[in-house]
Amino acid sequence: MKQGFVMAVSTAVLALLAVGAPAQSAEMKPFTMDDRAGLAGSSPADVSFLLDAPAGKHGFLRAVDGHLETGDGQRMRLWGVNLTDWSPGSTMIPARKDAVMWAATLARYGVNCVRLQFLDFVTPRGLIAAGKTTRRFDARQMDREDYFLAQLEKHGILIDFNLLVGRPFQAGDGVTDAADIGQGAKGVSLYDPRLINLQREYARDLLTHYNPYTRREYRNDPGVAIVEINNEDAIWVGFRAPAPYYSKELDAMYNQWLRKEAPVAEALAVRRESGAGGEEPVPLLTGSEVTGAPAARYNAEAQFYLWLERGYFRKMRDYLRRGLGVKCVVLATADHNHGGTAYPLELALSSFSVLDGHDYWEGPWERKVKSPMVNDPLHSTAVELSRTAVEGKPYTVSEVNEPFANDYEAEQIPILAAYGDLQGWDAIFWYTFEPKKDLDGRLYVGDPFDMSLDPVKMTELATGALMFLRGDVSAARKAVTRSYTEEQVFASDRLPGGDGPYFTPGFPLWLPLEHESRISSLHGPATAAVSGGEQPNPIVSDTGEVTWNLSREGEGAVTINSPRSQGLIGFRSAETQQPENMTAKLDNAFSAILLTSLDGRPIAESERILLTTGARVTNTGMQWNSAHTGLAKWGGPPTLIEPVTGEIDLHGLKGADAVLVQPLNGAGLPLGPPLRATRNGEAWEFAAGQTATTWYAITVRR
Repeated sequence: MKQGFVMAVSTAVLALLAVGAPAQSAEMKPFTMDDRAGLAGSSPADVSFLLDAPAGKHGFLRAVDGHLETGDGQRMRLWGVNLTDWSPGSTMIPARKDAVMWAATLARYGVNCVRLQFLDFVTPRGLIAAGKTTRRFDARQMDREDYFLAQLEKHGILIDFNLLVGRPFQAGDGVTDAADIGQGAKGVSLYDPRLINLQREYARDLLTHYNPYTRREYRNDPGVAIVEINNEDAIWVGFRAPAPYYSKELDAMYNQWLRKEAPVAEALAVRRESGAGGEEPVPLLTGSEVTGAPAARYNAEAQFYLWLERGYFRKMRDYLRRGLGVKCVVLATADHNHGGTAYPLELALSSFSVLDGHDYWEGPWERKVKSPMVNDPLHSTAVELSRTAVEGKPYTVSEVNEPFANDYEAEQIPILAAYGDLQGWDAIFWYTFEPKKDLDGRLYVGDPFDMSLDPVKMTELATGALMFLRGDVSAARKAVTRSYTEEQVFASDRLPGGDGPYFTPGFPLWLPLEHESRISSLHGPATAAVSGGEQPNPIVSDTGEVTWNLSREGEGAVTINSPRSQGLIGFRSAETQQPENMTAKLDNAFSAILLTSLDGRPIAESERILLTTGARVTNTGMQWNSAHTGLAKWGGPPTLIEPVTGEIDLHGLKGADAVLVQPLNGAGLPLGPPLRATRNGEAWEFAAGQTATTWYAITVRR
């Protein structure tokens, strides 16, 4: 995650440029998520049955035959959230009185794993004790963390520890120029000996910590599913350290590598091309020099960074495994920059058993009018994330979102859950969920990334969990693989941005929407250009269960059509095919509706079905700037929804005598009386949106 940006958003995104017209209109209705009330009642939308409590009961998570498995050999998919605390009144580590409530809430929405980000912040935000050093944990915070994690595990929720994220290194840690290296010391954390020793010390202190509530050290707890070494960190050709001390250190390491590791002929060529004479050190390339750098100099520097990254991650993994006895899955870091290539980093991580990716659709750092992802399938998160997966290895997505405010945010969760199943991914973690210290008076979306009070994303989290965790969308029948020589891997860093997100000239970007996409090799041979013909419309998965269609005007829609999960996501004008058991005639120009079996049977035979209906979400008083590129006013409570209205028909419901459609409130409890669907031939019809809501529990009586 872009840490510095997010911190700025928390305080400054509320005042971007001139004030435009209010975002809400007469169509917008209040709808508030209410998790405290949800704990008190029994929700018909509770999907906690998807979890197998307590977490870790089947042993440590491991990578086997290309997928994640439990210790006793069961396939394991993870549907998770990141836990952070950026928005007003939020906390990453809730007080004991709220720990049970938040654990139960996450379980109720189908979350079976949480990724703990920024634990390396100073208290009260993280675990580190306030002071002149970051080398001690705060005892009170650790107790709160221990209790919260024990509650999560009790409810069937696994843990992902992210070790180095935003640690604010101090001079008292023995770190040179600590104030200049930024939170998490990006780049320099991969090679500076002092910073590496501090990372090992932190890992030791955290993972050997004894949790009195689980009666295990974290390293011995099978409820801990994943340990990540470093969040979003890499070194690219042309990297410049943030302070002169670290630049000189890196220059010295490079010249030592040239003398000891590089072939003599290549080292001489590098010296020649750089103009360094005698014993003069060879300077590293700067960012502006990379594109036109001569081949020998460019390739030598790329090889050096590969050696540096590979050595850092392997040694850290070995320390976790052999030094500390960590038994769960160990991740290195994520492919996180889709404006550039991922392949040099992936080559450095090729010895790891699991690969990981991050992606966002049009975050608030992009100063442009927000556009719908359904209109741009070739650069969707489904395509961008698919470039990272490697043949024979599990693939996880530990950060993804379509950040607020975006009129089209309802599209992301159902689309990615469907394509995640198609691609055979093993985990999707949404960024982010922010537990609240005090819910009173703060029931509105308070941060671009926070989903916890978003009435569309939270309800879709439940239907998405059903679809992804059960594998309702069939895995692709065919896998398209790509192979790269090492030379191609390094050269990809100099390709223009227009070749993204795959940075593989000749590769048709619609193929990941049809078939599984994997890398077969990063050290040759080269794969010839893939023949894909012209871009089809619609783009249909090879299983026939997911279809992406564009209208003549370029407006898009995705249809999901599997026996247990069916959906229509996008623009009404796209005229895409209707799913087998649902048709919709909606008033909304753009919406996302997802129909999912609750009892595990095909929808045609199901007696309990969950329906989510999403469109726009705003806060009261929220206003866009005049260019509609950002918010001039953030707004406050209550959060408002554009209800999805119109006729929805359910058909093919075998032996149905009656169909009851119960609107639900923000606690997942009944909101008014149920609607009785009207029978019309083989269909059961009802009018959506008569009650302002984003979800319905449907009962089919036979």
